[in-house]
Amino acid sequence: MLKERIKQLAKTNFEEVRNHRRHLHEHPELSYQEKETSAYVAKELDRLGIPYQANVGGYGVIGRIDGKRPGGRVIALRADMDALPIEEANEVPYRSKNPGVMHACGHDVHTASLLGAASILQEMREEFAGTIKLIFQPAEEKLPGGASILIKAGVLENPTPELII
Repeated sequence: MLKERIKQLAKTNFEEVRNHRRHLHEHPELSYQEKETSAYVAKELDRLGIPYQANVGGYGVIGRIDGKRPGGRVIALRADMDALPIEEANEVPYRSKNPGVMHACGHDVHTASLLGAASILQEMREEFAGTIKLIFQPAEEKLPGGASILIKAGVLENPTPELII
């Protein structure tokens, strides 16, 4: 029953997730420059009613969904947000508008997918226990790397996730 509800919500949210992906693909930003991407994610979390911290370790966004049932684990879901310094050659309506910058690495899909998962989990929060941390990580493509910066900023604390997907 739960699996079917998740499948139905995913189907219902498909167009929205695709629109997120296309928007993000059209507006890629390099590592440590994800200002607009971060703002886009924050705006979507606001729309979904999900509390978050913005500008964590630079442009990181950390959301939190608390299940309404007692007990439970803390699980984190993570997506990268940065793009690569590549000129896009694709001829698609959502082609990059930023010359020399492209989501050739799939981080547009990562971010859109995490926004989709966040929407489903927020909708289903009455049905699960525990906490889901949403980690939208900047600067995956360039050293020292956004993960290490987010860790130093405390992303793995208050609460500490048992696992990260």
